Amino acid sequence: MHAHFERHVYHRHSHETYSFGVTELGQQAFHCRGAARMSAAGMVMAFNPDEPHDGHAPDETGFTYRIVHLAPELVADVLADTVDHPVGLPLFAEPVIHDPVLAGALLRLHAALRTGSRLAQDEALADTVRAMVRRAAVHPPATNVPRLPAGVRRVRDLLRADCQSNVGNAELAELAGCSRFALHRAFVAEFGMAPSDYQRQLRLRAARRMLAAGTPAATVAADVGFADQSHLTRWFTRYYGISPATYQRAHPKLSTGHQQTRSRTPPRSNRLDRRGGGVDPRRRGRSLGA
Repeated sequence: MHAHFERHVYHRHSHETYSFGVTELGQQAFHCRGAARMSAAGMVMAFNPDEPHDGHAPDETGFTYRIVHLAPELVADVLADTVDHPVGLPLFAEPVIHDPVLAGALLRLHAALRTGSRLAQDEALADTVRAMVRRAAVHPPATNVPRLPAGVRRVRDLLRADCQSNVGNAELAELAGCSRFALHRAFVAEFGMAPSDYQRQLRLRAARRMLAAGTPAATVAADVGFADQSHLTRWFTRYYGISPATYQRAHPKLSTGHQQTRSRTPPRSNRLDRRGGGVDPRRRGRSLGA
């Protein structure tokens, strides 16, 4: 994704992927890991999978940035190929990194994903992942991840299995075996967001998959649990910075050849540039948002 935003505010969200971005112009402010962060021109942003964050422009000039989203299994594949045996996934401890070498690698990867051959894309991807891990990752990757509390795990599993269900707090608290307040506090502590935000994010991820398959937005909204198409559009834009229609038009599975889609009037946003076409889906970042 290549975009310029001035007034758009990203709702707190996370991605299933590693997300690596470069701020080109202006500044992007966001909250991540309990602290306020700022990425200025030339700085790199690194988000681990399922790491909650938001984002906005701190002043009226806005910001321009490029970002790629890489599935964990893709990152693991590159690293395993590098050392010729399976390795653990990396962990990036700092969400903002001032490193011109990393910024250059990410810009080259972004350019290759837009217009390069598959061979160029593979090479740029491998160079970028290796550089990110070598220069910015925690070594070795964390393996002592705290065990998820049983009640929170049951609630998470229910929401994942049936995100469309109109379940209430009382039902979730009963499933977790605790009070509604205790569940809310424990869930936020584990995932960085309330159960309602987590459920909405799961619905939006399901909506993305259906839109990418060519399903009409009105059908998507009804199937994933939104009240109507406008409700889906409002939340999709708040999470990803673009409308469902813009996302669907730009998706490489639904376009032929290299395509550029500009969002002329998305709420609170200015310019958006996305390209697809001719890219092995295992070898490209997901064009979603920041």
